[in-house]
This record gives sequence, C-alpha cells and structure tokens, in this order.
Amino acid sequence: MARSIVDVEDLAVAFPGPDGGARLVVDGVSLAVAEGEAMGLVGESGCGKTLTALAAVRLLPHAARVLRGSVRLEGEDVLTASEARMCALRGGVVGFVFQEPSQALNPVRSVGSQVTEAAKLHLGVRGADAAALAGRLLAEVGLDEPERVAHAYPHQLSGGERQRVLLAAALAAGPRALIADEPTSALDTVSQQRLVELIRRLRESRGLTLLFVSHDLALVGRVAERITVLYAGETVETGDRDALFGDPRHPYTQALLQARLGGSDASGDFATVPGGVPRAGEWGQGCRFAPRCPHAWRRCTGARPALTPAGDGRTVRCFLASDEEERRG
Repeated sequence: MARSIVDVEDLAVAFPGPDGGARLVVDGVSLAVAEGEAMGLVGESGCGKTLTALAAVRLLPHAARVLRGSVRLEGEDVLTASEARMCALRGGVVGFVFQEPSQALNPVRSVGSQVTEAAKLHLGVRGADAAALAGRLLAEVGLDEPERVAHAYPHQLSGGERQRVLLAAALAAGPRALIADEPTSALDTVSQQRLVELIRRLRESRGLTLLFVSHDLALVGRVAERITVLYAGETVETGDRDALFGDPRHPYTQALLQARLGGSDASGDFATVPGGVPRAGEWGQGCRFAPRCPHAWRRCTGARPALTPAGDGRTVRCFLASDEEERRG
C-alpha cells in the first residue's frame, strides 16, 4: 500500500468568537492522499476546503487555532514541527498554489524573481541560473514569451497568466506534491479547462502527488482519481472517483452530482441543492446536512453520524450507511 503524503485526521480549527469563546469553522475533516495519487477536495463555499488545505502546510491565519486532530506531511507532524522544518517542507516537499494571484504575488517584484524564490531557498539557485530557471518554469506552465513574462510585474499580466505564474512558483524547488486551492475559481470556462489540462500534464510529467481543491465536482472529476467531499466543516464522504460518481452514498454527494452542469430534476429544470451551508459553528446537534436532506428523519436532527468505512476504501458520514454516532455530538 502506498504511503500517505498528506494525512489529515479528525481536524478541528476554530477562530475567536464575538463572545470571547472559540467558533469552530472546521470540525471533523479527515483525508489521506497517497503517494502518486490525485485527490479532489470538494464542497460548497464555507465548507472548510481552503482552511483544510492551509492547515496541511501550517499556513492558517494567525487567529486560527487547531483544537483537535493531526496533520502529517510524509509522516511528519506538521502541528509540532519547528518553523525551520516547515520552511523545508513548504516548497521543498509540497508546493502550494493559492486561490488569489493578486494577493499571493508581490506587486513590486518582477515575476521572475518571485517564481524562483523557492528554488533560491531550497536549491541555492542564484544569478543567471535563477533567470534561466524562471524562463524554463514559465515555459513549462504554457506561458508564451517566458522571458518577457519573467521581467514583467503582476499587474501587467492577465488573471490566467498570473495563475500560471503561481503554478510555476509552486514547482520551482521540485516538490513531490502539489496542493492547488481553487486555482480555477477566478477564470472563465475555457481558461479553467486549459489550466486543469495543464495540471494533469504536469502531474504526469513530474510524477506529482496532487490535492486539488474546488467547489466544482465535475472539474475535480477530470483531474482526480479519488475524491473527498466536505460539508459544514466535516468530511461526509470519500471514495474512488468512478465509484463515488456511479454510486454516491451520502445525500449531499448525490445532490452535488445531480446539480452538475447538465443535471436536471424530474421536471427538466436545472437541478440545484436547496438551502445553504449553515454558518460556521452554527451546526446544531444532529447531522449538519439534515435541514437540506430529502431523506432526513427524526434521528438525523438529534444525533451526529460518525464517519465510518463503507467498503472498497470508501467512508461515509450518514445514518443511511451506518448506525454509528459521533461521540462528541
């Protein structure tokens, strides 16, 4: 069995609440990305996807606190590692592609200097070697005129170009794994498809392990072999892509699949998931999806289902799949 490169177990993350207490925003996320695997992390906005990805490399916002759980990169405990060790893991072992290029890129530094920053830190690349590396990386991610782009500043590039610059920077030190946090969210449909195809090619050519974060289940299906579905701060289902698409076990996964582009209800109208994700920490005692679930019954509103094995490497958090309850409620 392949070892896990990214391993998150029962993660709980909180921010200070208005009353001085802790407000949970992630509570019960578990996922494991095996070496060489592409894992998709899916859910609506507010489900905890980005915070989970940031926790994997210990880049949570300053006010955030991990209250429970474990996070490991190649078996190393991320939560207790020294900052020096985390600097070695970030970029050197795991490259991170942020969601917003405009926030991740420094507006007063050239693109080339930012692309090679990780290589300078981890590989000691300098001067002409750094400039040559910047050109190769920018060409590798499909940017025309890489020398021009390397000398440009972020505001001189389009949104799609800036996203590819972030991808090039994440690959600069030759990491073994890549975490891409909603890399297509600010792009048009054509640019989204091109970026996904690029990530697929890079993963194959570099032998990368991949954690791909998105709210778009259909898009994730194009790049990932396994999928973890989050809802209201917790993992509700994991499984191989084909099995999960062919036989979704959790009602939320079923609703997401039905709501994909091309899905429709019995009347022929475009299918949607009714209602909305509850506010972080305002989840109630029972199943967090119960208010939106067409299969909910009395038990669902009073007890929280546990995340349990469902065979063939799958896990599901639903009383339709198991009677087991989460002991913490």
